[in-house]
Amino acid sequence: MARPVTLFTGQWADLPLKDLCSKANSFGYDGLELACWGDHIEVPLADDAYCAAKRELLQAHDLELFAISNHLVGQAVCDNIDERHRSILPEHVWGDGEPEGVRERAAEEMKETARVAKRLDVGVVNGFVGSSIWHLLYSFPPVPTSMIEDGFADFAKRWKPILDEFHAQGVRFALEVHPTEIAFDIVTAEHALEALDGHPAFGFNYDPSHLGYQGVDYVDFIRRFSDRIFHVHIKDVFWSDRPRAAGVFGGHLEFGDSRRFWDFRSPGRGTVDFEEIIRALNDIEYEGPLSVEWEDSGMDREHGATEAASFVRDLDFKPSAVAFDAAFED
Repeated sequence: MARPVTLFTGQWADLPLKDLCSKANSFGYDGLELACWGDHIEVPLADDAYCAAKRELLQAHDLELFAISNHLVGQAVCDNIDERHRSILPEHVWGDGEPEGVRERAAEEMKETARVAKRLDVGVVNGFVGSSIWHLLYSFPPVPTSMIEDGFADFAKRWKPILDEFHAQGVRFALEVHPTEIAFDIVTAEHALEALDGHPAFGFNYDPSHLGYQGVDYVDFIRRFSDRIFHVHIKDVFWSDRPRAAGVFGGHLEFGDSRRFWDFRSPGRGTVDFEEIIRALNDIEYEGPLSVEWEDSGMDREHGATEAASFVRDLDFKPSAVAFDAAFED
């Protein structure tokens, strides 16, 4: 059986879920990965009846549900909170904007997200965790090692109680390894796991688009964290084979600017080697969904989402059940 092809709704939250369900079915998807913003999943409202209604809505459009995602609130758990966060957080989490209060309310909302996932009969919540040390990325003025360790300790202190609740609910949290998070490459992903003492509820939402342009081995990531790949995003990114006016750090340019060294692209239209990704996922026996996170500033999104569903379905294949040269054995 081929892995299900789903669509992450985060970039479609301007549409009512009912409308998006109809579109996703026509685009050719097997299911949705519901974002916890817009009306797709509203965590404070998500009691048993609400969750049952969401399930029924998807089923009415022949769509399945394998995961939900709460990136925006998760970001606030560890971040240095400022005015930027107000635009991504629900009012009840933002409150008066006092940073520690925002972080505490965000942590409680993430615990509740685990309970909502259980009510939805979903085993994975994807998201971000934030970071108190992202601003220390470039080590000048020189950054003492102790400051980095303090950042990972802060992450562990804030997220272990959340992860304990996830574990109690039988739900796993999958961090999307990503710039601005405590883990943004292989080394920091390993550090995050160590900081959490290998908490069983913590793993990764694998997304190659955030690794490739950094120069991170995105195929090795799969094999290195084989038991922690809880979910997979199919998202492409282009990076140039020659210098550009703005390098890896982006030059404070908007996405879609031709001066950028890298930019997100519709699946199959960037630089990511998805063939090797599928082979690595087969090697680790990943059987979960392949969820399209569609972002491409230069393409109509409905055209792109339709094309992406077909691309992923054609891309995926089962591993061989027999060695190709077995016929030559005695």
